[in-house]
Amino acid sequence: MENLTAVLALVAGVGAALILVARLLAPVVPAAAAAGRAVVGLRAPLTFAVATVATAGSLYFSESAGYVPCRLCWFQRVAMYPIAVIALVALVRRDRDARWYILPLATIGALISSYHVLIEWGWVNDSESCLLFGPSCADVWFESFGFVTLALMALAGFVSIIVLNTVSFDAVDPEENS
Repeated sequence: MENLTAVLALVAGVGAALILVARLLAPVVPAAAAAGRAVVGLRAPLTFAVATVATAGSLYFSESAGYVPCRLCWFQRVAMYPIAVIALVALVRRDRDARWYILPLATIGALISSYHVLIEWGWVNDSESCLLFGPSCADVWFESFGFVTLALMALAGFVSIIVLNTVSFDAVDPEENS
């Protein structure tokens, strides 16, 4: 299950990077603009899918696999779980403005995840406060492909949600530049 969720996180991260590349190329490459518009047209279901898979994954790891969440993991959950609910409501109601509720949560989650990754990779020292509420935030339960940890998977999810909900292709018309 660790490798499956790691692959899904990498797909989300690569997908976000491809959206950014498409946005950069959109003014000069019509196919990039068209692909970007198609993906952004799926903003609501993709946001729901990413948030729901991340939520289900975190619940699997704590409830089935027995990984005890550290303090930063809990804060990341506090940011991700509501995104899944908001995205579902937005999808059902076809609410195009839900991103304004989703983005603050995703940004906070991405900041926490970034800090957590830095701790896991040893670039920032773990504060002793993590130990007061559970395992150390520096504990790595598993590492897939030599670098994908739970915190990195959360970061990939948050970043993909941010990219999906901020990048726009509306004002791009490649034919004007030809």
